[in-house]
Amino acid sequence: MRMMMTRRGLSSVLLGGCLALAGSRNARAQSPRHAATLYRDPECGCCAGYGEYLGQNGFGVTIVPTDDLSRINRQHGVPPNLEGCHLTQIDRYVVGGHVPVGLINRLLAGRPSIRGITLPGMPLGSPGMTGSKTEPFTIYEISSGRPRVYAVE
Repeated sequence: MRMMMTRRGLSSVLLGGCLALAGSRNARAQSPRHAATLYRDPECGCCAGYGEYLGQNGFGVTIVPTDDLSRINRQHGVPPNLEGCHLTQIDRYVVGGHVPVGLINRLLAGRPSIRGITLPGMPLGSPGMTGSKTEPFTIYEISSGRPRVYAVE
């Protein structure tokens, strides 16, 4: 016996297929491009804000509270004068402090032979921080040599 499909039935099948396809595309678009592990002081609110910022920009963020951030910075070769508010590990790189995501993407795309990048301190207006930006951010390379400027933004 032959079945006939009505226009309404055909439209429902086609619409359902399109919605399923769109849903799978959105699921792929929503999946994180890179995993990020953010080491932070459990009492610091701006660190949590930075983690949210990374998540909003396509990173899958795992937050690890620590009471000894200086030790973690030393383990990753970050000199004390270049330490940021928190330390994030993304792929084989470390990112110290409130580095804007555009520079992280540049780092990951370029794959330079350095340990990572850092924005020392807690500059106002940087991602995750309150206040307004009052001056350009100087982001440094983390490497075994003398500190070098990676970017000024």
